[in-house]
Amino acid sequence: MVVKAIPARQPERVKQFSVFTANRLGRLHDLTHLLGSHSVHIVALTVLDTTDSAILRFVVDDPDRARELLLEHGFPFTESDLLVVEVDAATRLNELMSALLAAEININYLYSFIPHPQGKSILALSMEDNEMAEQVLRRHEFRVLRQMDISR
Repeated sequence: MVVKAIPARQPERVKQFSVFTANRLGRLHDLTHLLGSHSVHIVALTVLDTTDSAILRFVVDDPDRARELLLEHGFPFTESDLLVVEVDAATRLNELMSALLAAEININYLYSFIPHPQGKSILALSMEDNEMAEQVLRRHEFRVLRQMDISR
């Protein structure tokens, strides 16, 4: 009798939420208050604004609850996977960029996390190819984080 092994489930990639909103006073406050009042903590954040609208991109420690709250309160949003990597020294930033350049992998955008409790720097990267970028960075001994690494 041949027994087939079921592949182990990979831990979830880090989820990014992108909220599309009018560029008006207090909108970022509304979002941070909504999440914070329900014990959902933003751990990374970037804002892209234009004259009329803004995109609030962020990572939270409880994506399931954040998704529920955004839906319940009518925030238009999308979700995407990020490649999140720990950079334990500022001098390693160039090594990270060099590894991705050598592999010819494009970075769409990146932003940093709010300081990590353990003092490590963490970057959120939107990549052209997350799988390939992760393989390259692991080969160069960078620690790639998953959602469980940043969640409570």
